[in-house]
Amino acid sequence: MPEPPFTNPIGAPFIELQSVDSTNNYALSQVHANSLPDLPERQTGRQSLVQHGTTFFAHEQVAGKGQRGKTWTTEKGANIILSVVVKPAPLLLTQQFQLSATVAVAIHKFFSNYAGTETKIKWPNDLYWQDRKAGGILIESVVGNKEPGGWKWAVVGIGININQTFFPVELQNPVSLKQVTGHHSDTILLAKELCSILDEKYSQLVNEGFSSIYTQYLHHLYKRKELVKLKKDNRVFEAILKTVLPTGRLVVEHLMEEEFGFGEVEWVIM
Repeated sequence: MPEPPFTNPIGAPFIELQSVDSTNNYALSQVHANSLPDLPERQTGRQSLVQHGTTFFAHEQVAGKGQRGKTWTTEKGANIILSVVVKPAPLLLTQQFQLSATVAVAIHKFFSNYAGTETKIKWPNDLYWQDRKAGGILIESVVGNKEPGGWKWAVVGIGININQTFFPVELQNPVSLKQVTGHHSDTILLAKELCSILDEKYSQLVNEGFSSIYTQYLHHLYKRKELVKLKKDNRVFEAILKTVLPTGRLVVEHLMEEEFGFGEVEWVIM
């Protein structure tokens, strides 16, 4: 793969926000505000608002976004809530799962450093400890016709439960790092540590390709080769989770082998 069009690491700059509706919304607004004209600073005479690696950390998020239109509810000042602006070249828009898997592997490494080997990645990119959700990822893309492969920017939203111990009753299976370890943590220090790991894994993806990241993803996959319960439309069924393909499609086997893309099937976790 060619060298990436950036030199600054993820987490530089690291911008703290006291309160926002959604860090992804805020980051996307900054990306769009900086999108025209798409020229170097010396030609525009102005400083860039965002660049690859710019990270927005919020102490409070009042309208957080989750996957598939769901909300991400979080206690003020208790957790990691951040969005990272990524210049995804040389990835193509058709390779979005490679970025998703890379971020999942990074947050797995971060959380397992403290929570141990029971930390897993639940397809497609949720962070799990035992059978409980510790974090999630939401990646939103900005498409540009002039970009190779059509992928101009990616905004990587990450939420990880750190110090929160009480959760809304409608959340079925949440868990925080404090509940696992019994220790209160500094969310800013942990967020910066997470950025460092993200930068390490993203550099590995760009410089070495997807193979190693993909191997790590499969190694830490939640319920791999185990019986799981899934729901597609009104059909609830049990199947063996065989693998996830490099394209991101889930492969399961029951009476027959089936493949599912993101959003085509739901987990049923009791």
